[in-house]
Amino acid sequence: MHLGYAAGKVLFTVDWHLMEGKRPTVLIGKDTRVSGYILESALEAGLSAAGVDVFLSGPMPTPAIAYLIRAFRLQAGIVISASHNLYEDNGVKFFSADGRKLPDEMEHSIEALLDTPIETMPSEKLGKVQRIKDASGRYIEFCKSTFPYHLDLRGLKIVVDCANGAAYNIAGHVMHELGAEVISIGVEPNGLNINLECGATHCATLQKAVLQHHADLGIALDGDGDRVMMVDKQGRLYEGDQLLYIIAKHRKQKKMLKGGVVGTLMTNLAIENRFKKMKIPFLRAKVGDRYVIELLHEKKWYLGGENSGHIVCRDKHTTGDGIISALQVLYALRDSQKTLAQFMRGVSLYPQRLINIKISKSFDFSNNQAIKNIWEAAEADLTDKGRVLIRASGTEPLIRVMVEGESKHKINHWAERIAHTVQTASNA
Repeated sequence: MHLGYAAGKVLFTVDWHLMEGKRPTVLIGKDTRVSGYILESALEAGLSAAGVDVFLSGPMPTPAIAYLIRAFRLQAGIVISASHNLYEDNGVKFFSADGRKLPDEMEHSIEALLDTPIETMPSEKLGKVQRIKDASGRYIEFCKSTFPYHLDLRGLKIVVDCANGAAYNIAGHVMHELGAEVISIGVEPNGLNINLECGATHCATLQKAVLQHHADLGIALDGDGDRVMMVDKQGRLYEGDQLLYIIAKHRKQKKMLKGGVVGTLMTNLAIENRFKKMKIPFLRAKVGDRYVIELLHEKKWYLGGENSGHIVCRDKHTTGDGIISALQVLYALRDSQKTLAQFMRGVSLYPQRLINIKISKSFDFSNNQAIKNIWEAAEADLTDKGRVLIRASGTEPLIRVMVEGESKHKINHWAERIAHTVQTASNA
C-alpha cells in the first residue's frame, strides 16, 4: 500500500500531468500466483489514496502490460510477478509511459517516499478503479501483428507450455489464430502451480509432450511470459542463445539486421565467435534484460537477449516478450523452410556448468580474497579457451557460479572448486 501511494505521489510531481489538468492513470497486471490478489488490492488502495486512477487487467504477461500502457496512453504500469520463480515468491515491476522499465531517478524518488505516512486525498479527489475487459484480445492482436502478413503457421502442430502462468489464456490463441494446430499444456493455474515442473524453467515436460503428440515444435514460456525456450520434433531443446542466433542469422540473410546484437555475460562463447565470423557486431551487457535493453538503446541496435530466454526484438516491442520472440523464430523457419537444427548446423555450444549457492543476503563475494584467488587460478588454467563468471542473483539469495570452456572435464573441476570456496566463505 505504501509503495502504491509513493508511486502515486511521484507521478503527481511530473509537470506535464499538472499542465494537462488530468490525473495520472496506472495499469496493474499480475501473473497467476495466489499472493497476487492481496498485493493487487494493496497497490490499488495506495494509488487511489494518492489520487491516481487505476486500470486492472487481471492475469496478463509482463510484456502485455508494457504494450497496453502505450495502447491506452497511460502514465505507468505495474506488474505483480516473480517471473520464473515458484508461487511462494512475488515481486513488483514498474513500467513507464513508453513501455520501458522506470528510469533510475524515478525509482529513487519512489523509494525515498516509502516511509511517508499515507495522507488520503479528499473523497472527491480519490482515484477511480476500473477493469479492462478486452485486455487479452488487444494483446493477442498485437502479438499477431508482429508476424508477417504473407506467412502463416498452417500445417504446423505446436505444443505450447504456458507454465500455468500469465500467458495461459493467450499464447495458444496467438498460434492458433495464425493457423497452427495447437496443443496447450500448463494452462490450468490454481495459484500454487506456476512454473511447477513446467514452462521455460522445466523444459522436460515440453520435450515429452512434443514427442508424445508427434508435434513439429514446442514452445515454453515462463510464469510471466517474457522468457521462451523451444523444442524441435526430435525433442531437442533450443535455449535463448540459440534462438537469438537463429533470429540474427535470418535477419542478416534478409538484410534486416540493423546494427549488431547484444548478449550478456552469460552468452555462450561459441555464439560470440560465430557472430564474429558472420561479421555481426556483438556486445555483452550485465545479466538482466534491463541491461540488454539499455545497451540496445545506447547503440541504437534492435536485437538482444539472454540464454535464459529473454529475447528483445526492439523493432517489435519495448521489452522482452516470449510470444513475440517465438514468432520471430517461427518467421525464420517458415520464410527459409528450414528447421531449428538446420539453422544451428555447424554451431557447437561450449559446455557450461552453472552452480547456485545459497547465501545470506549480507554476503559480499566480491571482496573475499579466497574467492578472488580461485577465480584467478581457474582463468589462468582455462586461458582463452574458457571463462569464469561469478555473480549474485537478482531475484534470489544466491551466488551463481558459471564456468564455460572447450574441456568439459576442466569446467566441471573448476566449477565445483569455486562453488565449494564460495560456500565455505559465505558460511564463515
